[in-house]
Amino acid sequence: MTEKFSHLDEAGQARMVDVASKGETARRAVAKAKVIMGHNTINKLSHGEIPKGDVFAAARIAGIQAAKKTSELIPLCHPLSITSVSVDLEECGDHVAIEAVVSTVGKTGVEMEALTACSVAALTIYDMCKSVDKAIVISDIALWKKTGGKTGTYTRE
Repeated sequence: MTEKFSHLDEAGQARMVDVASKGETARRAVAKAKVIMGHNTINKLSHGEIPKGDVFAAARIAGIQAAKKTSELIPLCHPLSITSVSVDLEECGDHVAIEAVVSTVGKTGVEMEALTACSVAALTIYDMCKSVDKAIVISDIALWKKTGGKTGTYTRE
């Protein structure tokens, strides 16, 4: 059995999928990530002592901007009219937990936008904190939930 890949044409060349015939539905995606760092770095972060400034404000804005620019970063992603983006950050012991939620009403999902928001927020945290801790690790970037569209709801177990 030969699989048909939606992003390849008959000649095997990359193409953007035609979504013109798909119906518009409300779509939402939740992605999460972790930025693991040393105790000293978390402590400085908690007390606003990171030399570059407000880490969470910068990471939140970077994540929102990234979600809006996903189609410019990821080949073959459709540009979307995003209706909502939130990026939440929380200190959790040895790491910063990131959760991005992206919504739209459209013909294709926002999973890549939520994952991109988490990724860029995590990279921004690294950039803001690298002068204090070069051993920071970005991990566990994953889709946790998506709703809408032909495939319906997905929830990570």
